[in-house]
Amino acid sequence: MKPTMKTKSRFLILALAASLPLTVPSAHADTFGSVGSTFTIGFVPIGNAGNAADGSGYGAVPYNFNMSTFAISQDQIVKATASGAISLGGGAWVGSQPAANVTWYQAAAFVNYLNTSTAHAKAYNLNAGATTLTLWTPSDAGYDASNLYRNKDAYYFLPSENEYYKAAYYDPNKAGGAGYWLYATGSNTIPTAVASGTAAGTAVYNSVVSQPAAVNSAGGLSPYGTMGQTGNVFEWMESAFTAPNDSSSEGRALRGGAWYTAESFLRSSTGLNYRTSVSPLNPDNTIGFRVASVPEPSCVVLMLGSGLIFLARRRRGSSL
Repeated sequence: MKPTMKTKSRFLILALAASLPLTVPSAHADTFGSVGSTFTIGFVPIGNAGNAADGSGYGAVPYNFNMSTFAISQDQIVKATASGAISLGGGAWVGSQPAANVTWYQAAAFVNYLNTSTAHAKAYNLNAGATTLTLWTPSDAGYDASNLYRNKDAYYFLPSENEYYKAAYYDPNKAGGAGYWLYATGSNTIPTAVASGTAAGTAVYNSVVSQPAAVNSAGGLSPYGTMGQTGNVFEWMESAFTAPNDSSSEGRALRGGAWYTAESFLRSSTGLNYRTSVSPLNPDNTIGFRVASVPEPSCVVLMLGSGLIFLARRRRGSSL
């Protein structure tokens, strides 16, 4: 039987899809806020789903996700507030410096604003003043028995400790096989301490400067392309210090070190790093945060979808 044009088109789409990787993620930026107060958050894809944990048990993530390239800045907090977000705190620093002096609940409120302002489900069940968290229950839409903090239908969220750790220290292309580095600069070599900048192998720490650098000038990049996960300011994890996330008031984990800390605070857990628990109600000018999000659709999925639309239109006799 002679193949029809529709059959040939299907074969072409399937053959092209088979020739490409299953996911082709790319860095992107999402826009938020109202007219006059818009701001963007850049994200890098964290792929390689199903990676193993390191020797300390951290870093395994069974799915792909996105991580913000930089920590959230004070300017982003200001613009979100001007656009209607409430209970965000902040104010320790200014402009493009990190949004610090923010409680865990206030960081969660910022994430909820990102979701609700873009027609997504809120991630965290906070009270009106962002001072308490109610755990999600089985009767709630988006309930996830493995994580009672995060609504699984949310698009944006605070990174869990494993998500944060993977984005900072894991390298799928490490010589000798995928694995973890000691520092979030893609190296086991102690970073050069700097006041600011973007040079590879540098970090803002060791009291070279008296305050944090701008979030986009906070040292060298991790293998995935994030900045500032080594030094500048500590960052809130979504995760309770002792898993699982089953206590709304339990202390949250902090990682990353800050502009004034010693080198040991920058290390991954295999290097006996500084990991501590802080009450979610305690703000500090040394603690900031970043956000994560669900992955972008792969270009293969988009391409297949476009091909199916094309075939459907041909079948109906409609024009493009």
